[in-house]
Order: sequence, then structure tokens, then C-alpha cells
Amino acid sequence: MGSRIRWAARAVAAVVPVGVLLASCSSSHSSSRQASAADSLIPQGSYVALGDSYTSGAGIPDPAGDPRGCWRSTHDYPALVAQSLHIGKGDVHDVSCQGATIADLSASQSTGDGTNPAQLDALSAGTSLVTLGIGGNDVDFVSTLTRCATFDLAPALIGGKASDIAPCRDSYTTGGTDRIKQKIDATAGHLDEVLKQIRGRAPHARILVVGYPALFPAGGAACAHTFGITPGDVGFLNDKEVQFNSMLRQHATAAGAEYVDTYTPSVGHDACSDPDTRWIEPLVPALPAAPLHPNARGAQGMADAIARAVGTTAAS
Repeated sequence: MGSRIRWAARAVAAVVPVGVLLASCSSSHSSSRQASAADSLIPQGSYVALGDSYTSGAGIPDPAGDPRGCWRSTHDYPALVAQSLHIGKGDVHDVSCQGATIADLSASQSTGDGTNPAQLDALSAGTSLVTLGIGGNDVDFVSTLTRCATFDLAPALIGGKASDIAPCRDSYTTGGTDRIKQKIDATAGHLDEVLKQIRGRAPHARILVVGYPALFPAGGAACAHTFGITPGDVGFLNDKEVQFNSMLRQHATAAGAEYVDTYTPSVGHDACSDPDTRWIEPLVPALPAAPLHPNARGAQGMADAIARAVGTTAAS
């Protein structure tokens, strides 16, 4: 997500080991067997990583690639996945960019520090693997969180802890219409179209649609205190993310692509969890990362989920 990364940083104001195995195995022999099986499903060709700031690793050391305004990292999940799958650097094309929407995949994107060419232009008949992490900016989740903090200011200040106090939920669902769900539904149609375009440009590629890791827990006063949002609205925002990921899964599968679940392995590692274990940094990051974005641990966790998905499919 993230055309609003710079805004978020103003508003509120670790590099990890690499060489991930494709799955946790009880022996080096089984790990090697699974890695070989996964490699066999990736024909000779390139790996193209498409996506937004959750893909580019915004704020994670060290900056890489052009334009600088895309905030790509040498330790974003595409780089870690490529190493896991033994894909040579010359065959890796990470064109992800902070702030990208689905429309930015097929058109150039101005970043404020350079222009990123249309991401789909990196695809070709020789592309063998595609990961796609997109949609968060289409749903406008960061702005939604900002509005929720505004709606919840008074209840949070007076210590409202009841799970049924949810001013943000009430605002977004007034009149019986869920405006966030409307955005999710609209994004689904755009996703369908871009998946067709990806298949047309890279007809031989495996296409993996990567979901978003857990930003919040299902509820809880501790997280409410961290963000100034009531427990009810923490639960509401988590529910919306679950709905969004469910949409990504459904439409990826319908298009003949594969869905990678990064939410399930990230449960308990959200922005309100212990700083030593969390994948997502809060509004005031303690580790190098953009606010409400994966830190290096989160990028590694997402890479692990992708590599496992490739390895599991290969082994089955």
C-alpha cells in the first residue's frame, strides 16, 4: 500500500538473514528434495514481481533500484523469494512501487522522485514466474485508518473499551451500505482485468497473487490504545482486511492463478504485537519500515509463505 507513506511519516513524526528454504523440513535431505521439486516447476525464464509498497519493502534497508521514489529494498520479498528459488539476479525483475494501484500496472506512475514505467511492461513470453501484490491502495486502507482515528478520538480519550463502541464502523456502514465493501467489490473487477492482461503477456508463467499480512488483531484494548481506536473498530478493520484477502483469493483462483496466504502465518505478528516478533510496524516504527508496513521480519515471513506455496504445489 502506500502513496500516503510520506504523509503518514510526517503525521506521526534489520536486515534479516537470507537463504530461506522452501519449507521447514525435519532433515536437509527433505529440504533439498522439496527445493528441487519447486525448481522444476519454474521453467527457464524470468521472475517478475508486480505490486505496491508491501511488495517493494518500503523503508526496509537498503534502498535499491530506480526510480528511488518506488522505495524498493534489497530485502523486499521478491529478492528473498528469488534467492529461495535460486533465480539468478539477471532473471529477476522487481518493478513494484510504493503507491501503486491496479491502474499503475498498465500505465506509468509518477512517484515524486522519478517515474516508474508501466509494471506490466516487464512481462514477456519468457516470463516463468509472476508475483502480484496489489489492491491495498485501491481500497484506500491507509486513509480509512486515518479517518477511523479521527472518528474514534473522543471515545478513545474517555476510555471507551466496550467492543460494541465502533464509531468508524458506524460511519462506514451508515444507511445499511458498507462503503469499504463497495471499494473491495470495485477492486475485484479491476483485478480480474489485470490478471487477464498478465496471462496474455506471460502465457507460460505461474501467477501468484499475494495477500496482505495481518495489520491488526481481531480485537483488544491494547491495540486500541496503540492506535487511538476503540476495540470495536480494531475488530472492524481486521474484518475488512479478511474480506479483502478473501476477495483476492476468490478472484485469483477464478482466473487460474494461485493465491498466497500471508495473513494466516502473520496472525499474532500484527502492528500491536510484541516489537520483537511483529511483522508490521505501527504508526511510529521501532524498526526500519514505513508506518503500517512490513519490517524486514515481515518481508521474510511473506517470502517464506510464497516459497512454501511454490514448494507445496511442487511436492503435491
